Amino acid sequence: MKPEHRAYSVHLLTATGAVLAMLALLAAVSYDWPMMFLWLVVAFAVDGIDGPLARKYDVLSHAPQVDGALLDLIIDYLTYVFIPAFALFASGLMPGWTGWAALIAITFTSALYFADTRMKTDDKSFSGFPGCWNMFVLVVFAIHPPPWVVLVAIIVLAPTMFTNIRFIHPVRTRRWRAVSLPMALVWIVCAAWAAWVAFDPQSWAKVGLVVSSLYLLTAGAVQQLFPHRRLSDA
Repeated sequence: MKPEHRAYSVHLLTATGAVLAMLALLAAVSYDWPMMFLWLVVAFAVDGIDGPLARKYDVLSHAPQVDGALLDLIIDYLTYVFIPAFALFASGLMPGWTGWAALIAITFTSALYFADTRMKTDDKSFSGFPGCWNMFVLVVFAIHPPPWVVLVAIIVLAPTMFTNIRFIHPVRTRRWRAVSLPMALVWIVCAAWAAWVAFDPQSWAKVGLVVSSLYLLTAGAVQQLFPHRRLSDA
């Protein structure tokens, strides 16, 4: 296969995320939350794969007619923000004004964040919470915390998108990647299983979801507290 064909095949893989987003939306408007999250988990997995493939096959050089970064951002907004926010609102988990507050806070702040050119740091982490509301909302569906707890978490996380607090990219952030990547895989497996069993309260996946989510949420900030020492600094 020619380099150009391999490069464009990566763009095609990325574009499947739009189809997965539509399938998730169709499930959501039917209030089939488990199926919606299954499609979102598949989209999350595709999003984790296409980036490394894009760098491996050098899509910037061999397929420059398609802006892969822009394509990725469009799909990510749908699957990470828009559909999960709808699910949180329409499911009744956030009743009354709390649902409206959550919906507005998530979609508004995330739109600004996804357009922020400063979202990536030198170590390939994210500067500020990277708008992974798909992960957040799935955990909410799995553990059913009180609405006020969910609202407080949103009020904390949404402004955090515009701070210098770091959040790791489990694939691209090299520091602790030997732990971060398995943790991301644990999250995917637990999320898929939790959705598959329709968020059964007895499911073991809840523990894995909480543990892996807490790691992915806090690892970057911990790394900032304990900066990596280079050999030249020793």
